Amino acid sequence: MAKFPDVLLAACAVLLALAAPLLAGDPDMLQDFCVADYKSLEGPLRLNGFPCKRPENVTADDFFSGVLAAPGNTGNPVGSAVTAANVEKLPGLNTLGVSMSRVDYAPWGVNLPHTHPRATEIIFVLEGSLDIGFITTSGKLFVRTVCKGELFVFPRGLVHFQRNNGGTPAVAISAFNSQLPGTQSAAMALFGASPPVPTDVLVRALQIDGGVVEAIKSKFQPKY
Repeated sequence: MAKFPDVLLAACAVLLALAAPLLAGDPDMLQDFCVADYKSLEGPLRLNGFPCKRPENVTADDFFSGVLAAPGNTGNPVGSAVTAANVEKLPGLNTLGVSMSRVDYAPWGVNLPHTHPRATEIIFVLEGSLDIGFITTSGKLFVRTVCKGELFVFPRGLVHFQRNNGGTPAVAISAFNSQLPGTQSAAMALFGASPPVPTDVLVRALQIDGGVVEAIKSKFQPKY
C-alpha cells in the first residue's frame, strides 16, 4: 500500500500535468514574420494557420492590400456588405493575430445577427449613424446608437448586429484580435446548414409550426 506522502505527490503531479496547458501562453515569435504561403496548402503540412513563405521570396506586397478602399455592393436584401482584410486576403497577417473588415450599409441596411467565434471585435463608425448591439449568454441585450467618430466593442463569440438608422449610406471599420476571426450567421446556422438541422428540432426550439420552418429554410441556400 502506498504511503500517504507518495499518494499526495502523485496527485500533485497529475494536477500539474493537467494545469500546464492552461498556464502556458503563446510563445514569443522566433522570427520577424511568417508570410502565408498559400501554395503549400496542397502539401502534407497543416498548421493552426498557414505555412510560412521562404524569407527570400517575401516582398513588400505581401504586407499590403487595397481591399478596403472600395465600397462593397449593398444592393442586396439586407442592405449591407462586409469586405474582409484577413489572412486569406493579406498573407502578411499570418501569425500576427489581427485583421480588419469594412462594412458598408445602404440606408436602413442591416448587418444581420452573427458571431465571431475566434475574436473580439471593435467597430469604428466612419460615416453615418448605427444602432449597434450584442446579446449575452443570459439573453440580455446591450444596444445603443453609435455615431460618426465613435466606436463600440463586441465581446468574443457573442451574437451581435448593426443597423443603419438613417436615410443615407453608412460605413464602419471593424478590427479583430485574430487573423481569421470566422463569421457565423445566426439565421444561416439554423436554416441553411448542410445537411439541414432537423425540422422538429427547430419547431421545438422556436415554438413555431413545421410549415413555417420549411418556408424559412427554402429562403436559405446551403453553402455545402
